[in-house]
Amino acid sequence: MTSPLFAIAARGIARASARRATIAYPAISFRSFSAETELIPGVGRGKTSTGLVGIPVDYDAVPKMIVKYQAILDKMAASDMPPDCRYAVDVTKICNYRIKAAKENLDDPEKVEELCNCGQVEELVIQADEEMMVLDMYLKNRWWEFVKDTPIEYNPNPMEEDDIEYDSPLEKNEEYKDKE
Repeated sequence: MTSPLFAIAARGIARASARRATIAYPAISFRSFSAETELIPGVGRGKTSTGLVGIPVDYDAVPKMIVKYQAILDKMAASDMPPDCRYAVDVTKICNYRIKAAKENLDDPEKVEELCNCGQVEELVIQADEEMMVLDMYLKNRWWEFVKDTPIEYNPNPMEEDDIEYDSPLEKNEEYKDKE
């Protein structure tokens, strides 16, 4: 003899399974993760975290770097900023170096990180975005017009001049002359 609770539970299960049977599930395809190369945890496609709060892993960071740094170069070339201003020279060198490192190591983000020596590839993408914002400000405010050339006095051997005054007290200078 079955208990009334068992009968109620059995009817509930029967109704639930009948409802599930009428629901049509779409076909789901699964991608096989068994690639030709073995996944190494924490490296390349096996990387699960950057270890930096707010910066997720981006498996396409290296191609993004190429696009973003090239966009910076293109924007500078299309602007009226003189190509010989210090900012343009420095940013061009950085962008060209990072583009070259990324193109030579498309499948090796760790090598790109090592060559650029400025953080993870995800951080380099963020740096490119931020450099684009700085470039926009630089172009909008025309900051290259405010920089003036400064004459630099260069003396490769400062000991040749006799008229140099030192901050040390006179007694020490006299003691030094006595030792000679």
